[in-house]
Amino acid sequence: MTENPAPSSTPDHVRERINTAQPHTARIWNYWLGGKDNYPVDREVGDQIRALHPGIGDYSLADRLFLGRAVRHLVADRGVRQFLDVGTGLPTADNTHEVAQRLAPDARIVYVDNDPLVLAHARALLTSTPEGRTDYLDADLRDTATILEHAAKTLDLSRPVALMLLGVVIFIPDESEARALVRDLMKELAPGSYLVLSHTITSPAMPDVDAAVAFWNEHGTPKLTQRTPERVAGFFEGLDLLEPGVVSCSRWRPETGDTLPDEVAMYGGVGHKR
Repeated sequence: MTENPAPSSTPDHVRERINTAQPHTARIWNYWLGGKDNYPVDREVGDQIRALHPGIGDYSLADRLFLGRAVRHLVADRGVRQFLDVGTGLPTADNTHEVAQRLAPDARIVYVDNDPLVLAHARALLTSTPEGRTDYLDADLRDTATILEHAAKTLDLSRPVALMLLGVVIFIPDESEARALVRDLMKELAPGSYLVLSHTITSPAMPDVDAAVAFWNEHGTPKLTQRTPERVAGFFEGLDLLEPGVVSCSRWRPETGDTLPDEVAMYGGVGHKR
């Protein structure tokens, strides 16, 4: 496994932002998904978290499969052709543009992330069909004005857009700020747009998840915030939730061949803006 996940072409100013001595969420997630864009410190902490919560790999995979199912549904059944994916994470198999453009070659996708290692690999996210287009912005979820301004260069914000917020709102600890950020992005999107959101939950039925998150927050960066399923559902306030609502990602419209547990600690849902 590579010990230097940043490509050799990575600019020095980006490479300097990559802290190889501290475990990072995106790289640990990549490790759990079987990727190679991680460092020994990420694998060590990832293994320690997995020892506390053996099912951790299931909900990282469940979140990834949820992305694919949601995008396929929005493209094939709802006619969506534009996606704003904030908190992209490291490129892996079946990124948003790959899933969307497989069904609709003219689909357009804008990716946003503030992780320098994701920026270093952004070229993998900028491949596109000739008919479609992809773009990448190095920015934080909190900078909604910049995100929307940049997205408008690739997306037509007067037409429906699917806002993808998978596993990213967990990094905003303040409840009112987190909800305001989601509202600020959605209010600028046209009627007919969608919110696709997933979030780590806390539940009395899953005490090992709480222990794993506590361990992560002690050793890793950035810190994670868990929310109850009810609080996760609150992010969809004012939107029409698509069936089956906000549920374990493994239970959101499962497809033939899915072998994940019925309940994982990552919940997700899709909401429609009238």
